[in-house]
Amino acid sequence: MPLRAPKENKSTPRLIIVTVLLLAILQIEGCYYMQAIRGQFEVMNRRQPITEVIADDESPDDLKKRLTVVQEARVFAVDELLLADNKSYRSYADLGRDYVVWNVFAAPEFSLEPKTWCYPVAGCVAYRGYFAEEAARKKAQKLGDDGFDVAVGGVSAYSTLGRFADPVLNTMMRWPDTQLVATIFHELAHQKLYVKGDTAFNESFATAVADIGIKKWLEDRNELASIDSYLQNRELRQSMMTFVDEAKAELQTLYESDLDDETKRSRKQAVMDALSSGAGRVVEKSGSGAGNWLAGTLNNARLASLGLYEGHQGVFRKILRDCDEQLTCFYAESRKLAELDQDERRQRLEQMAD
Repeated sequence: MPLRAPKENKSTPRLIIVTVLLLAILQIEGCYYMQAIRGQFEVMNRRQPITEVIADDESPDDLKKRLTVVQEARVFAVDELLLADNKSYRSYADLGRDYVVWNVFAAPEFSLEPKTWCYPVAGCVAYRGYFAEEAARKKAQKLGDDGFDVAVGGVSAYSTLGRFADPVLNTMMRWPDTQLVATIFHELAHQKLYVKGDTAFNESFATAVADIGIKKWLEDRNELASIDSYLQNRELRQSMMTFVDEAKAELQTLYESDLDDETKRSRKQAVMDALSSGAGRVVEKSGSGAGNWLAGTLNNARLASLGLYEGHQGVFRKILRDCDEQLTCFYAESRKLAELDQDERRQRLEQMAD
């Protein structure tokens, strides 16, 4: 049953002012920024306070139940994970579609270094986001025509880094509670620590915080079965990333070789096929019932995108262990890495990983 029309949003004037400023400033890639502004405006304009959605007799019971979990997780994020106590994820927006944005990833045919795009607020990131799938597919087609490996993925949640009061979206409601809560922790972590221009660091840090947070959340609620399932899934994810890292190392050696392009293409495809089938065997052996997220067509863009979220997980787990599981220490040590310049930070992360 549809929800009532949202009440007038008091933050709309601020959003209009920001929109006008962006229109005045961002003239270089007008079409791209226009769709981003329109998309963000739509998301913000559809927000309703979660308390009002829950109190609304016309709201579906299942939605009320899920949003109650969100409220509890939001309090937990502040009290236990020391994350921002602000208006983010205290409202709900139904966009009427499966994803909020679609991200386009690209990498050269013989390189695992992702193409980056630079923005005034977020800095340079290794993806291009579109609020319409068709626009994302068109961009991917153009990049493919230019010789890049490309990948397009639907995204159910994203963060504006605290600049707007990000809502919980209907696109997140199809997930089980564990994933829903972990995503809220992940997105709030971006508000805790974010380095302009270093996507891999930012996403790995946020994924680490989500992992820490969901484990604490499940323990606090004494959901023992869910903890076991979570730990099994994390172990499976780590096993899969071991396969990915090995394939990347093999590909890197191949790309740096003096072999002709045709031979490189052939051997590249063999590595990708072996990775996909090997990952499938790992998933099957685990008996988890999880899908093989390395199935289908693999290319440099897909492998590069995986590294953004998982690439530094070992380092952040080590930091947490060295901090005796204390989050204040964990955040402080992570911030020390963030304050290094990018080359020095990358070297330090590699040293810590070794």
